[in-house]
Amino acid sequence: LAPAHTALVTQEIQRGVIGDLSALPELAREGQRVVPNIARLCAAARARGVRVIHCTAIRRSDGLGANTNARIFQYMAKAEPKLIPGSPAAEIVPEVSVAESDLVLARIHGLSPFQGTELDFVLRNEGVRTIVGVGVSVNVAIQNLTFDAVNAGYQVVLPTDAIAGTPRERAEQVFRHTLRNVATLATTDDVLAAWK
Repeated sequence: LAPAHTALVTQEIQRGVIGDLSALPELAREGQRVVPNIARLCAAARARGVRVIHCTAIRRSDGLGANTNARIFQYMAKAEPKLIPGSPAAEIVPEVSVAESDLVLARIHGLSPFQGTELDFVLRNEGVRTIVGVGVSVNVAIQNLTFDAVNAGYQVVLPTDAIAGTPRERAEQVFRHTLRNVATLATTDDVLAAWK
């Protein structure tokens, strides 16, 4: 977790996903539980020179380029409010906000921040070898982030109290039975202690 080669990558911590404008109320409830820890991690990362990268999901108003081949895509296409670029729903939750030193990488396609964005290239350009992944959801995107990162050769650290999924019991099982086999599971306090 040395700051020189670590990045904090947030996943879909948007108002329209886990915030006040969420189209996913159950996930939003779980997400609000972890937002304070995400905010603490972002503040500490910035203070220590750890790169903060926010990966977001957006959708053009006409749907151009967006997936339609899974139920989650079909649901989000009909849901209100839509994650239109520049809209309040697409914004990062205000508890975290976006600092001038942060990067925001949006995607209109897929389930993983490694697909359809420049994330891998940006991380390599910054000399990153370790990713601290936070956000939502354990059900889909966090697993995609973790597997794609490991397949690309990165170490992955997951502070489990800064990641949400539904139901919470299932998320805990995914951590215990799946993600611990490919990533280092930690807590927010563990990561903060390493950055002191």
